[in-house]
Amino acid sequence: MYTICKPRILVSLMLVLAFFIPASSFAATGDGSPSSPYSVTQAITNQNNSVQTVSGYVVGQPTSATVVEFSNYPSDYALAISDNAKETNLSNMVYVQIPSSFRSKFGLQTNPSLKGQKITITGTLTPYFSHAGLKDTSAMVKNESTVTPEIPETVSYYDAAIGKTGSALKDALHTIIDEHTEISYANVWGALQETDEDPNNSDHVILLYTGRSQGKTAYGSGVNDWNREHVWAKSHGGFGTSMGAGTDLHHLRPTDASVNSTRNNLDFDIGGTEHSEAKGNYYDSDSWEPRDSVKGDVARMLFYMAVRYEGDSGELDLELNNQVNNGSAPYHGKLDVLLEWHEQDPVDAFERNRNEIIYNDYQHNRNPFIDHPEWAFSIWE
Repeated sequence: MYTICKPRILVSLMLVLAFFIPASSFAATGDGSPSSPYSVTQAITNQNNSVQTVSGYVVGQPTSATVVEFSNYPSDYALAISDNAKETNLSNMVYVQIPSSFRSKFGLQTNPSLKGQKITITGTLTPYFSHAGLKDTSAMVKNESTVTPEIPETVSYYDAAIGKTGSALKDALHTIIDEHTEISYANVWGALQETDEDPNNSDHVILLYTGRSQGKTAYGSGVNDWNREHVWAKSHGGFGTSMGAGTDLHHLRPTDASVNSTRNNLDFDIGGTEHSEAKGNYYDSDSWEPRDSVKGDVARMLFYMAVRYEGDSGELDLELNNQVNNGSAPYHGKLDVLLEWHEQDPVDAFERNRNEIIYNDYQHNRNPFIDHPEWAFSIWE
């Protein structure tokens, strides 16, 4: 004998089920083709390195595995999408890596109104930030459906430093940037090919002191090769090429090998003889003066090192001073000159791009003096 549910009972059962089943479970499903895209839920469960098309609502910008910014977006490098336009649960999101060709139209810093819009993306289903992701994007399309989202509360990267000055600010920034992913010295080669890519030629990098655009694969120890320059000279503290200070991308730059050899471990100061190969750079027996357009870059890299490495967790305490000839001591100079260069050569787009790549793709920490140039004077003046 069969029992037939009365209409009112059936409706009640459906309401109960709807209450207990997550909204994302009702998302439309597809076969992953452009005409029938995967839902975000499908994309989360199919992280198998296959190329698929996924449709979902833009909900924010991921900046690490456990952080999604829902406002005040720091860059145009990534999106988080979900089946629910008002989603705040990270486990219901897919993190999308945005290639440079799509950033002007789909980056949230440039297009904050994109939040709440439904978009369709084709790319490889593979983890990004150690989270369900979509990378190697080949197509991004805005859909017609748009929902006005509620903006939840979020903690910005530098909140703990706001309002502080002097040593209190330095301590707060150290805490913020201290924990980061360390890479091997061998992997620095590949990282620099991304961080210092020539914006006008994706097969080249820009060399720090000469400004020369050189092929990414033309690296090594040959006279005209490029190699890995430690802007904070690795002998100043003796950290060498060990993981940590020795491989920290925030102060490692590609440079001409012979020019790097001349710079050696010199402190930074004004004056000397112009370098025959690196025009605009000057040096003498105890100091090196870089070309004008990277003077600020050099200063901000050293400011970062002096804040990031403070002697805790068994690390060196690196500090800036007003001396040259610092030798093997964990000091670098000259501070007064670096502050002048910091002011004379403001942060540019190349530096900002480096900072974003290091933060998003490699170390997951930032150089505060690129984001907030004013903090250098708050700490050291």
